[in-house]
Amino acid sequence: MSDVSIPGTKIALLTTKGVEQPELTEPIAAIKDASGTPVIVSPEETQIQAMKGDWEHADYFDVDVHLPSANPEDYAGLILPGGTLNADTLRIDEDAQKFVKAFFDAGKPVAAICHGPWILTEIGAVSGRTVTSYPSLKTDLTNAGATWIDDAAVVSDGLVTSRNPKDLDDFNRAFLTLVAEAVGS
Repeated sequence: MSDVSIPGTKIALLTTKGVEQPELTEPIAAIKDASGTPVIVSPEETQIQAMKGDWEHADYFDVDVHLPSANPEDYAGLILPGGTLNADTLRIDEDAQKFVKAFFDAGKPVAAICHGPWILTEIGAVSGRTVTSYPSLKTDLTNAGATWIDDAAVVSDGLVTSRNPKDLDDFNRAFLTLVAEAVGS
């Protein structure tokens, strides 16, 4: 990822308990490698626990910013990691919906992987876009007006989507490239 540089650029990672661990840790590492600043934003006040798959508990991560006090204007882009529990919880959280919608309204880059795109169906952000996701979301996304394709990373009008942790290299590269273009790096 060293070919993309976003020095000092803050990127929000919206997540809660049940996030798929590599879908949080690998984007954080990629942001840092690009000289950016990753910021974990969560409805949880202090800490979240990640998962390996949907069944195995993994590591704990400190929350940097509590969602009710998070300001989308402070960030150049947004990442929505997956994990079934994480994504299902966030998609019905009104503060999360408002936070995510603000990035689309401002035309800032957004990336969602695996189950992460679920919240996008709730806020009407996929209509007219081409996306991918974990296969079980295909019907939800197409019913919300998206064209769903099975590809490692899909970029559509400022939105990057990917299927699963195996796609993280492509996902991170596509998103960080969009951020670098948006901030003029």
